[in-house]
Amino acid sequence: MFLVFYLAGGMGGGDVKLMAGFGALLGTKLLLQAALWTAGCGGLMATAVIAGRYVRRVLQHAGSIQKDAGASGQTAETIPYAPAIAAGVWLALVPK
Repeated sequence: MFLVFYLAGGMGGGDVKLMAGFGALLGTKLLLQAALWTAGCGGLMATAVIAGRYVRRVLQHAGSIQKDAGASGQTAETIPYAPAIAAGVWLALVPK
């Protein structure tokens, strides 16, 4: 289900294998529910990580003048998606 995101470079292979394993255990109906819950949990976790990094950056540079780093000072940061997958699968399995 997440193979497209892996091929586009937005997700790691381990996350794809984890979701494929859950898909084999859950079946089609629960897999679709788990994927939707996973997307929601991933969005919430990404928002929390971005907000946390922003607050940390503001607190580290409080009171000092920050030079513009430009493109050379930027680094790509990743967010692990396995916790979002685990939370999404768990929420799909919780009886309603």
